[in-house]
Amino acid sequence: MDLSVIIVNYNVKYFLEQCLHSVYKSIEGIHCEIIVVDNNSVDGSCQMIREKFPEVILVENKKNYGFSKANNQGLAIAKGKYLLMLNPDTIVQEDTFSKCISFMDNHSDAGGLGVKMIDGKGNFLPESKRALPTPLVSFFKIFGLSRLFPRSKLFGKYHLGYLDNNKISKIEILPGAFMFIRKNVLDKTGYLDEAFFMYGEDIDLSYRIILAGYNNYYFPETTIIHYKGESTKKGSINYVMVFYKAMIIFAKKHFSAKNAFLFSALINLAIYLRASLSIFRRFFLKAIVPLSDAFFIYFGFYFFEPFWEKIKFGMDNYYPEEYLKYVVPAYILLWFFFLFIAGAYEKRTRIVDLLKGISMGTIALFIIYALLPESLRYSRALLLLGTVWATVSVFLTRITVGKLFHTVNLSLSRQKKRIIIAGSLKESNRVFSIMKQTNIVPNLVGIAGINGKGNSESYIGDLSQLNEIVKINRIDEIVFCAKDIPSHKIIQTMLSISDPSIDYKIAPPESLSIIGSNSINTAGELYIVHFNSLSQGFAQRTKRLFDILVALILLLILPVALFIVRNPLGLIRNIFLTLTGFRTWIGFYPDNEAEIGTLPKLNKGILTPIPGSRNKKINSETIKRMNLLYAKDYKMSTDISIIFRDFRYLGR
Repeated sequence: MDLSVIIVNYNVKYFLEQCLHSVYKSIEGIHCEIIVVDNNSVDGSCQMIREKFPEVILVENKKNYGFSKANNQGLAIAKGKYLLMLNPDTIVQEDTFSKCISFMDNHSDAGGLGVKMIDGKGNFLPESKRALPTPLVSFFKIFGLSRLFPRSKLFGKYHLGYLDNNKISKIEILPGAFMFIRKNVLDKTGYLDEAFFMYGEDIDLSYRIILAGYNNYYFPETTIIHYKGESTKKGSINYVMVFYKAMIIFAKKHFSAKNAFLFSALINLAIYLRASLSIFRRFFLKAIVPLSDAFFIYFGFYFFEPFWEKIKFGMDNYYPEEYLKYVVPAYILLWFFFLFIAGAYEKRTRIVDLLKGISMGTIALFIIYALLPESLRYSRALLLLGTVWATVSVFLTRITVGKLFHTVNLSLSRQKKRIIIAGSLKESNRVFSIMKQTNIVPNLVGIAGINGKGNSESYIGDLSQLNEIVKINRIDEIVFCAKDIPSHKIIQTMLSISDPSIDYKIAPPESLSIIGSNSINTAGELYIVHFNSLSQGFAQRTKRLFDILVALILLLILPVALFIVRNPLGLIRNIFLTLTGFRTWIGFYPDNEAEIGTLPKLNKGILTPIPGSRNKKINSETIKRMNLLYAKDYKMSTDISIIFRDFRYLGR
């Protein structure tokens, strides 16, 4: 056996599927086995492997054992002369494995090998080559000096920025996404240290390979795509904590007591510093637009009140100080609520969303105003003036503050992406039909053929002309058909296109997913059939508003409802669980065999799309179909009809 490829998977089914397609192309002519160790995924990964890749050796864990232990399970049964630990969110070239084996065969000193990695936009990933994180190297990394001086041999050593990205070099640390190692070397060093649950295990093993007398190499003569950020989100506080604590484990294991103590102190300082900065940055970016809205709307009322008092009453201080102190903030809070429901705080916001939010808020304010006693009705005119000002100010906030901090993009309408599909006519049409069923409505400019333009009117050029096609047609995104275009050609094309604003996606053959990723710091993006409605932000907010309204209505009619509902105490409990966001009135029907993990995330439902009690036996296929239809075609009217239909079950 020449090679064993070990892939640890955890809830990234669509990425794993694409990875396996590329691996099978790369092992042609090589005596190879593929081992997938699944860490108790709930997204249907194992079922997909059994159906589409029956030759894969599948290890199904009943719990998430972490990266190290799961890889060790695969290494323990691997029979290859060479062992490759490969991330599931990667795509390898057709010649990747043959080139790696050839290099290792010709370099007996090589214990391990890593390759050149790029992200989903074709950008070089600096972790393709790294140095040992000694206290000094880590200090320069943690405090940003390595980023300021990336090519310095002193400050930029963490990512070895002074080494040529396109030249073979000896390095110290292999990338965890692609660790190509001799089996006899691993027999000497031992497997991954299971003290590392995730992160740090690649550094530890790489260092042990060097201690065993071998060299690790950076091998850029083949390139892979790594959709970095898909399994974990690098910007999260949890990532910072887990990663740096792994570094402390490494230091205690390999450094002297004095250096380990210094390193641990430095890392702990970094954890608190990075966590604090991360919390502050998130809060600031989330709050800056709403706080600006509040400030400018309040400023308008503060200016209009004395102005109106002089015009209407010819005097100052006609309205009590409670008006500006309590009433105006209440107006602003109600506008906030409806602006949020309308989607005015999403990254991509339409002008109509702003108008819708302000309008709904104003209508609610006038209804409340009409119901108040005379003593609390201050001024309809000021409320109208405030509405006009609120409309103007939320618009100005988004074109100033929102644009400055890149938190909100304002547009006249939902802009359709201008997309080109590269592949044959038949496969391109199949891929486009998938895209039309997703929550991104694409604007297909045309098809880039693989062997000339072809006869169809859809063809606007050849794959070799993509650079010109992108510029002339103002393309936003290119989708490659993996069935027609080999991985090395896709990667070569991504690297050759000079426009950094272009997004790339790859459609595996015979799949209902299209995979892509914008950068190292963003999770991969998916076009997936089935849930093009309930997965949208507006639908999620509408559903939450529906839950609150139903709970409040049930509280009002509680004396009557208690006589209708089968479990009155359960109804009271469910009202409060729904109001606090722990439950939803309508959710997916639970079933262990149905792939609920692939559906949009919902709280546990009190009622389901399937009529009646959950006690009756329903086959998994029916459950899956009903859940998918509910997710895909969600409307508030559907929830209303389910409430009326199964009202008596609201207490379960």
